[in-house]
Amino acid sequence: MQTVVSQTSPPKKSFLYDPKVRGIFYQVLLIVVVGYLFYVAATNAVENLQRARIASGFGFLNNTAGFDISQTLIQFSAAGSTYGEAFIVGLLNTLIVSAIGIFFTTILGFIIGIARLSKNWMVAKVAMVYVEVLRNIPLLVQLLFWYIAVLGPLPQPRNSLEMGAGFFLNSRGLFMARPIFAADAWVIPAALLIGLVGTFIYRRWARVRQERTGQQYPVGLVTLGLVLGLPVLTWVVLALVGANPITFEIPKRGTFNLTGGMQILPEFVALLLGLTTYTAAFIAEVVRAGILAVSKGQTEAAGSLGLKPGQILRLVVIPQAMRVIIPPLTSQYLNLTKNSSLAVAIGYPDLVQVFMGTVLNQTGQAIEVVIITMGVYLTISLVTSALMNIYNRRVAIVER
Repeated sequence: MQTVVSQTSPPKKSFLYDPKVRGIFYQVLLIVVVGYLFYVAATNAVENLQRARIASGFGFLNNTAGFDISQTLIQFSAAGSTYGEAFIVGLLNTLIVSAIGIFFTTILGFIIGIARLSKNWMVAKVAMVYVEVLRNIPLLVQLLFWYIAVLGPLPQPRNSLEMGAGFFLNSRGLFMARPIFAADAWVIPAALLIGLVGTFIYRRWARVRQERTGQQYPVGLVTLGLVLGLPVLTWVVLALVGANPITFEIPKRGTFNLTGGMQILPEFVALLLGLTTYTAAFIAEVVRAGILAVSKGQTEAAGSLGLKPGQILRLVVIPQAMRVIIPPLTSQYLNLTKNSSLAVAIGYPDLVQVFMGTVLNQTGQAIEVVIITMGVYLTISLVTSALMNIYNRRVAIVER
């Protein structure tokens, strides 16, 4: 006689015992609590503003500004422009000094970082002194140095220093030729766009051919020819046929000032020089650390193949060092953008000086102005980080 043993399934545990479910539950709970706290804070702020009879909301952006701005990339006037347009002017001024600063500080930082590893004693020591001095002096002090000590003693406009090619330098800034675009000037940017697309296609083709055959192609020269040479050639051809798309207005000396041309404010020059030289000192150390992170065997192997030192650095060391350089380099780009807010100390009309300074003082709507300014810097930082992360994934070593 066989005995039948009944098997009972183990009792089912509650879904709350699942670590994933618990993690999601607590995260949702945290979001709800934080959202509620923000709601309570915002409600109390609105009630307090209403009791104090202080206007709230963003309607002030449509009001007439009533003040002038020394540097504007768009049309702006005290009588006809609004606070919203003043915000755009300050934002554009911040973006242009940040973009130009990032470009120049990257070049200078890589040069100084590579120079620190030079076998030439003098070059290495000069680079070391540059880094140790500039990165240990506060940026605000350096901005005041460039603005007061370097640019301050420049002569008055009537005694401007003529630098040739239509360039004049005086206490009011740098004056240069101003380009005037004709109706057919769109041909030049079209040629530039074609050059960029051609460069992208050629670089991909050259990389594939090198992987297949090992033969190198002059990527740098072709890139220079397409990006720079093609627009210049287009301009020259149009000028020869009598359809000149771009003419230049040259500054001319007057009795007390210069007339015509384009002016670059001394505040902009001082801010750009300060941000560039200061941030380059930190980027130099980042570059030096990235190069030292590359195994010495890589350099020896490249040398055994007959590559010259310059080729070893450009083709072997730097590409491998970039995976170490990119993350801290991103931080320096973000620091440069945020440090541009110190422009208020020397009077450059950036976002902080125009919007959080003049606009806030005239409207008194501190909460709205501060929220907009914080949102702008947060957005710029997130976009910069996203672009650098995309590039970082491209240069990262993929394990197979």
